[in-house]
Amino acid sequence: MSLQNYTSIAGLHVENTLFNLVSSKICPTVNFNSEEFWQKSAEVINRLSAKNKNLLSERDRLQEQINRWHKENPYPYKMEDYKAMLFDIGYLVPEGEDFTIETQKIDDEIALTPGPQLVVPVDKPRFAVNATNTRWGSLFNAIYGSNLLSGKTNSKGYDPVFGQKVIQYSFDFLNKVLPLNEGGFEQITHFSIIDNQLQISLDTKNTTLKDNALLIGYTGEKESPNSLLFKHNSLHIEIQIDPEHIIGKENSAGIKDIIMESAVTVIQDCEDSVAAVDGEDKAIVYNNWFELLQGTLTAEYQRDGKDLKRVLAKNKKFKNLANKEFELSGRCLLLVRNVGHLTTTPAVLTEDGKQVQEGLLDALVTTLCALNDIYGKNTQQNSKTGNLYIVKPKMHGPKEVEFTTEIFAAVEELFGLPQYTLKMGIMDEERRTSLNLKECIRAARNRVFFINTGFLDRTGDEIHTSMEVGAFKMKAELKQAKWLNAYEDQNVNIGLASGFQKRAQIGKGMWAIPDDMSSMIEAKIDQPKSGANTAWVPSPMAATLHSLHYHLTDVWENQQQIMARKHRDIEDMLTVPINDKTLNAEEIQKELENNCQGLLGYVVRWIDQGIGCSKIKDLSGVELMEDRATLRISSQHIANWLHQNIISKQQVEQTLQKMAKIVDGQNATDPNYQNMAPSFNGYAYKAAYDLIFNGTIEPNGYTEPTLNKYRLLKKSA
Repeated sequence: MSLQNYTSIAGLHVENTLFNLVSSKICPTVNFNSEEFWQKSAEVINRLSAKNKNLLSERDRLQEQINRWHKENPYPYKMEDYKAMLFDIGYLVPEGEDFTIETQKIDDEIALTPGPQLVVPVDKPRFAVNATNTRWGSLFNAIYGSNLLSGKTNSKGYDPVFGQKVIQYSFDFLNKVLPLNEGGFEQITHFSIIDNQLQISLDTKNTTLKDNALLIGYTGEKESPNSLLFKHNSLHIEIQIDPEHIIGKENSAGIKDIIMESAVTVIQDCEDSVAAVDGEDKAIVYNNWFELLQGTLTAEYQRDGKDLKRVLAKNKKFKNLANKEFELSGRCLLLVRNVGHLTTTPAVLTEDGKQVQEGLLDALVTTLCALNDIYGKNTQQNSKTGNLYIVKPKMHGPKEVEFTTEIFAAVEELFGLPQYTLKMGIMDEERRTSLNLKECIRAARNRVFFINTGFLDRTGDEIHTSMEVGAFKMKAELKQAKWLNAYEDQNVNIGLASGFQKRAQIGKGMWAIPDDMSSMIEAKIDQPKSGANTAWVPSPMAATLHSLHYHLTDVWENQQQIMARKHRDIEDMLTVPINDKTLNAEEIQKELENNCQGLLGYVVRWIDQGIGCSKIKDLSGVELMEDRATLRISSQHIANWLHQNIISKQQVEQTLQKMAKIVDGQNATDPNYQNMAPSFNGYAYKAAYDLIFNGTIEPNGYTEPTLNKYRLLKKSA
């Protein structure tokens, strides 16, 4: 292949865009010699690549043996025989003795502050900056701008009647979490701080907080403060006061806004929500991550014909009750999600022209970007304890977690960092990981800071692993599958039994309907009640609203109760959700159309526009947040039904063409969109076709190899 777009150094060939970024911008800023970086990176890549490939071969070996066993032991089989086989081939590993994780020096945002977590594509500066600034959010704006309450008029201006409903809803919340000895917030006429106690004037009397210890700061003057700062369930609430403000005039207390501490942590994502297939793309990803940590990333954009610029927030300043000034971070604590062990990238080639493992490159460069922050050299330090928090996805079992610890140790050695500087988040989203979670955590017990559950990837792996068992239930029914509830419970059980409480995060998955906050506020409180001290949200607005849940339920108390419950039987998690009812032709076709439409809607943006995460309309017009995890389950579900003869190849081809026309219509207002119909031979359509018809042989059902292939073809064209 031609190397004219590459720079050769230390036995590597580095795409010029990436080479220039690292060597001319990042290395000089963090004071690390560029040649030394590439030399030592080459050593790490050469040393670890073979082991990486061997682990991927082990995945293939296990899948082949599972497929063979299912063919020889048709469903229904005996669970004890199935389980014995999984132990025999090494898919399941014996559990060792109980232990407690030994991770040290974890930032309070992770260890001690239950709250929402945003996941955002780091290749999009506007989203990345906006998410980082979601540490604080307006409760009034979040409620007013969402569908949480009904009754808002279609007027473009402020609706004062609806505004009163928003204010009352907010005051009802404050009455629950900041209760007064008498009356409620809707009756307040004035605040003052006297003798370090909050004095509250009501319509006809004075009162105080039931717990004055909740008040920790203020701005302005004590006699008539501009804002009051409270801390409840580890999260802050700032009540801003201005009787002359347009909203302050609408209530007797003069409260112009209630600012909630919202997303305390953000995952800046290099993986599922990003389409980065070459050195040019990877340079954008790494540059944005670097500038986020440096505090220099900005985003310029237009809205309503106006040029706007988004910058990173500064810290918030307050005075405590002793009149001493202090600051609270204006930004979320940033984590970075590297890619998993599977993919390779043409961004860097080995001496013989082979692509390097992308996960190795991510570990090397995202750490290089973080050196100034680790050593506390940035104006606003991200990790106050000098850590780099790397979320590692798509690991299969303890050996792969152990390999990630080996990668992190090698990177620490390269940069001369203290041992265990690189902390690991374990995405519990693959079947072999969830079934062996205790031993996965043990393998990273000195580094682990996070585990979470993910329905979509976990279901995609469930389907692919058990492809030979039979036809799976319809997608909607999979959410009630026996294995899923056991998986969600066991994730919390094992995390708590391993000592995660007040040391590490136990997370839950995404709310996928970003425009339906009314349903989210009803449903998502179940996640902190389940013992999770964080959960994913799709937007800053959702983060502010989800923060209410962490005030309305005490996660630490919930965790104490959960610690006493019995662990789930592994057989529950091994129960494959095979369809057990007769499906009529209409049901089958509707399910196929739903899968094909969602698949095409996502793939066409990924391939043609390089968009890794976006809101995609379903067949009923509801916009759903889609990324590669949603694509994996849709493609694998169709492949399973095709493999099990529930649907035919001709039926799938006809449905794909039908749905392509619908997706074209749904994107008609996008000037950058390229229609799939009537030719049905574009790269995006071909990618969707291959994901389905090669679904049984895609490695673990992953979509990345096919997506990367066709995106590269599209870019070169």
